[in-house]
Order: sequence, then C-alpha cells, then structure tokens
Amino acid sequence: MPVLVPLIESAYRGDASRAGWTTEADLLEGQRTDPQGVAEVITAPKSALLTAWRDGELVACCQVADEDGAGYFGMFAVVPGLQGGGIGRAALAEAERFVRDEWGLGELRMKVINAREDLIAWYVRRGYRRTGELTPFPYGDERFGLPLRADLAFELLVKPLR
Repeated sequence: MPVLVPLIESAYRGDASRAGWTTEADLLEGQRTDPQGVAEVITAPKSALLTAWRDGELVACCQVADEDGAGYFGMFAVVPGLQGGGIGRAALAEAERFVRDEWGLGELRMKVINAREDLIAWYVRRGYRRTGELTPFPYGDERFGLPLRADLAFELLVKPLR
C-alpha cells in the first residue's frame, strides 16, 4: 500500500510532522520506515496493519502483532493536521479491541522513545503503565532514523485488556 509510508513519515519526521504533536523531528532525522519495513509488517505472521480512512483518504494506521502471547502495538501514525481530534484515541481503542477480541490476548505492549514524555503521558492517560524497562536505541541502524541525541532508548509500556 503506497500511501502508508508517506503517512508514517509525515507524522514523525521532517517539517511536515511539526504540524502535529507526535513529531520526532527534534530527536531523529532520516526515515521512520520504508516500503520494505511496511511490507514486512503486513506479511508477518501474527501481525496486522489497521487503517482508518476519511472521505477516501488514509488518516491513520497502526500495527498490532502477537508477540509471545501478548499484543504489540506499533507503527502508529495519524495525519499531522488531524492530530488532537480523537482519531488517534479511536485507532488505539480499535487496536486494543482487535488484540483482545480477535486474538484473545489479555495485554497490549508498546515501546516508546523515552524522551517523548508528552506521548508517554498520553498513553498513561489511556491506561498504560510505565515499566521502566528500557531497550537501547539502535544507534547506527539508519532504518530507525539518524539520532540527534545520544541518550535515546525505548521504554516498555503495558496495558491489561481484560
């Protein structure tokens, strides 16, 4: 689906992302994903890419996956100019419903860049718990972007779904 990469890139990287609040432009340059990365998500076993459309236009997407018996949430993007209007909240709720009702999983996990306190707070308001468990940022792997800071890591957030 060729519309997915531009949506994801616009929500996180470059000047276009600054129209929304989910930008990572001050933390990372370079790409957020590429066609191969999106194709891997779409074709991976126990993985699904959920999309939201308005008037024939893609407005949001997210990945859900079954990882070791728990749901995983990632590749989340909302058109920058529409952020703050409830689309992201609805997409997250649908991802939770999908993982719980379609796959029968009792927990949803995600990894968020630890420097994104505003985004982490948004997830906490939606019932996610900070675990304090950090995974190092993959410095040197340009598939994840070009870091502008040396202190980045991913924090695991968890929410029970039952």
